[in-house]
Amino acid sequence: MTVLPDDGLSLAAEFPAATHAQWQRLVAGVLSRSGKDVPETEAEQKLSTALEDGLLARPLYTATDGVPDPGLPGFAPFVRSGRAEGNTSGGWDVRQRHSAPDPEAVLTDLENGVTSLWLAMGPGGIPTGELARLLKGVYLDLAPVVLDAGHETAAAAEELLALYGDRGVAPEAVRGNLGADPLGTRARTGTTYDEDGFPVAVGLARRCAETYPGLRVMTVDALPYHEAGGSAAQELGASLATGVAYLRALTDGGLSVEQALGQLEFRYAATADQFLTIAKLRAARRLWSRIAQACGAPAAGAQVQHAVTSSVMTTARDPWVNMLRATVATLAAGVGGAESVTVHPFDHALGLPDAFARRIARNTSTILIEESHMARVIDPAGGSWYVESLTDELARAGWEFFQETEREGGQSAALRSGWTEQRLAATWAERSTALAKRREPVTGVSEFPHLGEKPVVREPAAVQPGGGLPRVRRDEAFEALRARSDAHLAATGARPRVYLAALGPAAAHTARLTFAANLFQAGGIEPVTEGSFADSAATEACLCSSDALYEERAEAEAAALAAAGAEHVALAGRPGSYAGVDSYVFAGCDAVAVLSATLDRMGVS
Repeated sequence: MTVLPDDGLSLAAEFPAATHAQWQRLVAGVLSRSGKDVPETEAEQKLSTALEDGLLARPLYTATDGVPDPGLPGFAPFVRSGRAEGNTSGGWDVRQRHSAPDPEAVLTDLENGVTSLWLAMGPGGIPTGELARLLKGVYLDLAPVVLDAGHETAAAAEELLALYGDRGVAPEAVRGNLGADPLGTRARTGTTYDEDGFPVAVGLARRCAETYPGLRVMTVDALPYHEAGGSAAQELGASLATGVAYLRALTDGGLSVEQALGQLEFRYAATADQFLTIAKLRAARRLWSRIAQACGAPAAGAQVQHAVTSSVMTTARDPWVNMLRATVATLAAGVGGAESVTVHPFDHALGLPDAFARRIARNTSTILIEESHMARVIDPAGGSWYVESLTDELARAGWEFFQETEREGGQSAALRSGWTEQRLAATWAERSTALAKRREPVTGVSEFPHLGEKPVVREPAAVQPGGGLPRVRRDEAFEALRARSDAHLAATGARPRVYLAALGPAAAHTARLTFAANLFQAGGIEPVTEGSFADSAATEACLCSSDALYEERAEAEAAALAAAGAEHVALAGRPGSYAGVDSYVFAGCDAVAVLSATLDRMGVS
């Protein structure tokens, strides 16, 4: 222990130690002054935020929050990292996805910072026969290749292995993953290429274990569950159940437990909720370590992780904001300890990305690694009382979902019976309500939309195989409203309009006028704030002012608007009983329902 010299600077030594109870008392006092009288013991609860999976983000975490010892990096339970050096030796693997047979795009990526390739093969992706042409000029002993071929896994794997042989790549130099994921394929398409027992995957695994020691065969892809609207805990639980199913098949097929563990790579979504993403990746390593321990191979339980920026969070409207979302998600993936990170281009929701979008995607990781130095510290979030607590709570929730899945007969049975889909759908329904009420805002879509934005147009991407779990996006409900407005604009030359009637001085009406304009634009309805209602070409109006002015003038103004031809008069504020006011819009209202009904009344189909 270092002893500081007595230089007369006693720092905080002369101040009495603060207690948690004192902090609670201060919080209760602040709440009381804001009109919310609560007991001191309940004050902290009032400032807590409910998360998915029954988790709660508290306003204060301290050293008294008991959490399990996360251990050391590179050692079980691998919470802090699956490797002793973490990502400090050069940063994470920058892995970009390609779904079109474009050799130039592949080489451009590799020449400008990308370190491995993720290739979507088969229907909706790259034809298997195009693999050799796609990888022409690629140094296969330097650039690992990860396949994602679904029903064509066997053919794509054989094509890649033959290509290694033709190019003279030494078997021990081969790196990457053949991407066998029969349960992931079932989740996406409703069918699989590998029956229970997974003979195709097991055969490839035996072959690679014998000949290609650095090549993994199986991917545990949790993205289908995330993209169907699942929560972080459900994503974790589904990945664990899938991984256990694969371990059983591989060991039954003759591989040792250590060999079987070495054949798996896990793929998770990284979202703009940075703390939840960090905790999810740390919790996933802890849980997989527990499974490896139960299988008798604790030292081999370091989970290899591939993080992918979430497609659920990307938007088609104002897609430039996706760059910011992806940056936060990539930061979280790196801080969370993922070995490989894929950044979806910002135009991912619009079709095939252009060269600029691909450049921004790969440079996102480069900036975080090279300029922000995010890879210089192992587990940067470790030791944060909040992150450690969230990791523990999320691990417990994920383990619970895993156990429920096992009680259903395992991941394969849960998918076939529809149990998994029902659980994910229930979670998405709850989240959809939060999105509709804008409790979870989507910038550029449900908040601060820009009706005059120039559309970003991309070449359409091939249709992805479906038939399994649905694919959802946060913006889908508002996107449907905006599409109705776009069709109306194309047919009539103008968007549907609403007249915002501002009552009183700017100090009285500005806040609610801004709120109402923002709300209606989220549905593609153009707000008109200048001139009179008669000049606005609108059929509906919305009163905007303070509660005090509403008491004085709302009914008279509503009557005047109706006399001027307004077919519907709304009021921006909490519901009241004003004569002549037909509806109310307010913070927390179901914006999707309000906007849909408004478009219906306006005759916008």
